Amino acid sequence: MPNIKSAIKRTRIIAKKTAANKMQKSKIRTLLKKTSSAVASSAENAEALVRQSQTALDKAAAKGLMHKNNVARQKSHLAKVLKSSAQ
Repeated sequence: MPNIKSAIKRTRIIAKKTAANKMQKSKIRTLLKKTSSAVASSAENAEALVRQSQTALDKAAAKGLMHKNNVARQKSHLAKVLKSSAQ
């Protein structure tokens, strides 16, 4: 436990930010799972879900929530799976 006042404040701030980041990552993971199941079952809203997932991933990369290469890999995978399911 920190003794210095500013360190105590930083600990509180970090706890809030960690909780917010965890919530955002959880939302993205849920959206990706929903998208994967929609593409696998070749639902008609699969393309819209893929687009929505890609947007969410881009926003996460822009905010520094996820690494840009990780986001690029996931977006590429989504596009590949969608294309293969369309054929």
